[in-house]
Amino acid sequence: MRPMRDFALETFMSKWEFVAKYNMTGSDAESLRLPALLNMADDADRADFENLSLGYTETFGAPALRQEIAATYDTVTPENLLCFAGAEEAIYIAMKVLLTADDHAIVVTPNYQAAETIPLSICSVTGVALEIDNDWNLDIGKIEAAIRPNTKLISINFPNNPTGKIISHATFDGLVALCRKHGIWLFSDEVYRLIERDEALRLPQAVDVYERGISLNVMSKAYGLPGLRIGWLASKDRDFLVRCERYKHFLSICNSAPSEVLARIALKNRDQILSRTRTIVRDNIGLLNTFFAEFPHLFDWRGPDGGCVAFIRYKGAEGVEAFTQRLVEEAGVFFLPSSVYRSDLTPVPQNCLRVGFGRLHVPKGITALRNWLRRNGA
Repeated sequence: MRPMRDFALETFMSKWEFVAKYNMTGSDAESLRLPALLNMADDADRADFENLSLGYTETFGAPALRQEIAATYDTVTPENLLCFAGAEEAIYIAMKVLLTADDHAIVVTPNYQAAETIPLSICSVTGVALEIDNDWNLDIGKIEAAIRPNTKLISINFPNNPTGKIISHATFDGLVALCRKHGIWLFSDEVYRLIERDEALRLPQAVDVYERGISLNVMSKAYGLPGLRIGWLASKDRDFLVRCERYKHFLSICNSAPSEVLARIALKNRDQILSRTRTIVRDNIGLLNTFFAEFPHLFDWRGPDGGCVAFIRYKGAEGVEAFTQRLVEEAGVFFLPSSVYRSDLTPVPQNCLRVGFGRLHVPKGITALRNWLRRNGA
């Protein structure tokens, strides 16, 4: 148990995210503008938005919103859902509710920092690293070896942030079997699900296949609507959700009423929105394949399995920290260096940078990056 350190990624992003000309590290898909989203609404939903009362909403989330979220799962009903102000609040509350000082948790790394920092503030935590030199694969034997008598939770994130890795179906099934054997909760961050490069790689949602599976999702990533601040947890354990709801009373209390209606509209039109996201990601990966083929001496590019981020080695002599600093200052092209993904649990590969490719400006960013490299003799 230790004090929570600063959220390195968010601290770094706050410095550059809104001033860099080309955010080439963004973790979300291209956002819709409000008129475009409202144009997708049917008459009833548009009227709901235009005549909305700006009062408090239900702590669990509006029933109509939870009905649409439930439709994205195979076995979930609205009663199995609790909405939050984004995914971060959901992670924080779930860890606070599930874990005590006497427990032990296992977290796969690298990961979104909150996945390890919050558990570490509560109990003993073991990290199990994805292996960069083994195509970011997860060794399930290391998960099994890390289990203790007091292991309460295993936390995973696939498609993974930052690597874009999706583990095999066999490995996922093995994780579920391990959790079931030992009575361990499986907390599954699924925010990049549905934008896999190959649909055959798509994993089941934990809540649909395991009685102690908890699925996390949000409107921010695949749907490209982070400004709505609508996330949720799906669980078949009603007592767990009620305890989370009681904790939420001390934080956001409830969600934004306009955001709930807009999220409902987006989910009703999810096929159209996800098709747009997949097209942007596919086109940008094609351009990145061409770009990185021009600079194999500088970048070790491997196309990710899913999501809209990848974590790749930079091979330049000055190192990734100096490279990313110069690049954003001189060319306005912003990447996250590997130091942002430092883990207190396991070593994280050095000289890596996170590439984001979910946004429409990526082609211009690639051009700016190529020109800067050429000017500097690459």
